[in-house]
Amino acid sequence: MREIADRLVAGDPGALADAYRLWGGLVHSLAARAVGDRREAEDITQQVFLSAWRGRLTYRPDRGPLPGWLVGITRRRIADSLAARTRRHDLVVAAGNRHLAAGGTVRDDSDDVVRRVLIARELDLLPPRQREVLRLNFYEDLTHSDIADRTGLPLGTVKSHARRGLLRLRRRLEEAGYTEEWGPGDAGRDAGSPAPAG
Repeated sequence: MREIADRLVAGDPGALADAYRLWGGLVHSLAARAVGDRREAEDITQQVFLSAWRGRLTYRPDRGPLPGWLVGITRRRIADSLAARTRRHDLVVAAGNRHLAAGGTVRDDSDDVVRRVLIARELDLLPPRQREVLRLNFYEDLTHSDIADRTGLPLGTVKSHARRGLLRLRRRLEEAGYTEEWGPGDAGRDAGSPAPAG
């Protein structure tokens, strides 16, 4: 165990593979039990080992064994995932509430509700990287630069994921009969316009 930890800190990719082989099942089972969704648990598992690789220089063997460190990362990723789920739920609930129009009369934004629910559903269907980038942009209001810092992805890659994801969302909205003015050029805060899901 200590040998794998030392190799990991030294930057040996084989050590990450060994750690995944030994403790990937543990991480996945913790995630699956917490979030109750196999696909989401798989995403969390990937995020945990990616975070372990990127943060390997912060691991201190004297503070605990490698599996314990991985479990700590897992708990943080589970918390992030549950928080994102709560934000999505709150968005849909808020979108479904009737509210006062500017003139003081109550109006029902049922079209807006459907659009927001459709966006939330389509986000869940995007490839993992596109989904992660757009969720960070929409729900955490992060700029592309912030997302690059958070994920460790190059800025150009973040922008590419955001653009492809937005193109897909726009296409799906158009297929559903919604022709809002936002599009792939309006990629959240970096384009100077509000996120379409907000």
